[in-house]
Amino acid sequence: MDREAHKDRQDAGTPSAPKDRHVPVMLSRAEELLGPAIEAADSPVMIDATLGLGGHSEMFLTKFPSLHLVGLDRDLNALALAGARLAPFVDRITLVHTRYDGIEYALEQAGLPTTDSVHAILFDLGVSSMQLDEADRGFAYSVDAPLDMRMDQSTGITAADVLNTYSHGDLARILKNYGEERFAGKIASAIVAQRQRQPFTTSGVLVELLYRVIPAASRRTGGHPAKRTFQALRVEVNGELDCLRAAIPAALDALVVGGRAVFMSYQSLEDRIVKAELAPRTTSRTPLDLPVELPGMGPEFRILTRGAEQATEAEIELNPRSAPVRMRAAERLTRRLAA
Repeated sequence: MDREAHKDRQDAGTPSAPKDRHVPVMLSRAEELLGPAIEAADSPVMIDATLGLGGHSEMFLTKFPSLHLVGLDRDLNALALAGARLAPFVDRITLVHTRYDGIEYALEQAGLPTTDSVHAILFDLGVSSMQLDEADRGFAYSVDAPLDMRMDQSTGITAADVLNTYSHGDLARILKNYGEERFAGKIASAIVAQRQRQPFTTSGVLVELLYRVIPAASRRTGGHPAKRTFQALRVEVNGELDCLRAAIPAALDALVVGGRAVFMSYQSLEDRIVKAELAPRTTSRTPLDLPVELPGMGPEFRILTRGAEQATEAEIELNPRSAPVRMRAAERLTRRLAA
């Protein structure tokens, strides 16, 4: 998805027009990594698994005139805006309303096989600029707004539902596991006490609570006190980590030999999942004590980046929301042998 300039990616600031707020992250590096796989194919297919406002997709469709793009997004508003932006390429796009773990479904909608049919795949994870900048979505803690946080507003529980119905133990768990919040138990206790007086409906009350509960010393050094709690709620509401764990194998299986995938993560939880899912695919299965690689036991993929790449200083200056990005990429070397 498209990340817009702002010193804190979680803080949306003042909403702006879609065209103005659209600054795709690490655009040229994504092209460098995915471009060779697209250029090598006669009829290349690319999946943009996190379409957002369509900035990355627009660049690839413009740069590669034979490319067909399959764009996925769970946000109906994003699909409408991206569809309008990509209208000049209408004959070369298939846009699908689904989460990014719906890659197989999206390929079926495009009339393509679910394995060995795609040449390039892009994941730009996390919340999009559009979602941050629309105050009534509840993603940003800089404005008082309804506690929604659903990327797909047509279904699922809201952040208010989580705050008002989850047990103390479950609240502490998601704050610790998804927000890496040191004061998870203390915050959970305050939430339970607060909702007994009045249910949570808007973000302002939650932000005030967090200012009260998190010690001043931690507020001075740990960033905005709401940052980790809002991240945890968003991840829980949207099932982001489970979705990512399911999406990566489907994405890798969809690639042809020579196909490439790029993953851009914005928090350590996402990056760890990407790294863990790539590890077994990029490792030889030949026993270490054998002097030669056994047929069919070599690595299925090779890593194209040196660890997790970060945005350059120049890009961060232009687009501060790119500061936390961690990019990993892999290329398919062989087809997986049938079990």
